[in-house]
Amino acid sequence: MSKADDIFISMCRDILDKGFSSEGQIVRARWADGAPAHTIKRFGVVNRYDLSEEFPALTLRPTPLRLCVDELLWIWQKKSNRVADLSSRIWDAWADENGTIGKAYGYQLGLRYKFSHGETDQVDNVLWQLKHTPYSRRILTNLFNFRDLHEMALEPCAYSMTFNVTGNRLNAVLNQRSQDILTANNWNVVQYAALVFMFAQVSELLPGELVHVIADAHIYDRHVPIIEEMLTRPAYPAPKFRLNGSVKDFYAFTPDDAVFEAYETNPQIKGIPVAV
Repeated sequence: MSKADDIFISMCRDILDKGFSSEGQIVRARWADGAPAHTIKRFGVVNRYDLSEEFPALTLRPTPLRLCVDELLWIWQKKSNRVADLSSRIWDAWADENGTIGKAYGYQLGLRYKFSHGETDQVDNVLWQLKHTPYSRRILTNLFNFRDLHEMALEPCAYSMTFNVTGNRLNAVLNQRSQDILTANNWNVVQYAALVFMFAQVSELLPGELVHVIADAHIYDRHVPIIEEMLTRPAYPAPKFRLNGSVKDFYAFTPDDAVFEAYETNPQIKGIPVAV
């Protein structure tokens, strides 16, 4: 099995067997029929993925690489908050009357700040530091802008990335305040693993480790039987991940520049209910 499968299985088993249930508590999230969406959760989950060994894609069910990268580039490259700029429809439920998700995600990465080397945004600051001061311990981004929270359709879940270069390898820590494990876990892992590969390539580095820190890792009540079935599936070796090696500028990447090869998986799970 892929190492991502092994990590996912262990995490889910731990949540289901030792997690805390919100049953009996007042919860914000609701199902489409209006019923409260309760969860079983574990606090402070930390998963480590060595990107130099294999790419962390699940085989228990397929993770759609192109859609993952499309959303990643929507946030990090286009720095957009307009749902029309995104190929998938996953943000439609949070769009306002202007077709945006408010001052969230890509909007925050597009804001310009004064840094020691000039005025620029958070993404360009990371790229500049990886080129000029790669061993800095201050290479990070943060989307959780308290001043703008009241104008966000959804307060960022995956909100912070810290980059760290060790030797010639680019490592990163992804901090996430909350995660719906079934719908979003491997989606986010694949996205930010791809981002590390992209930043490493344009900075003449090699990918190292991705450490994923989840404050509230939860499985929704209506997802439990789906997860239980997933955990009984056979697992396969991790796919090979390939970037278009001719791309040297982060802003030149497209979703088609990221490819899975030899990706053997179980069938996709359709009709997963999503709590909003």
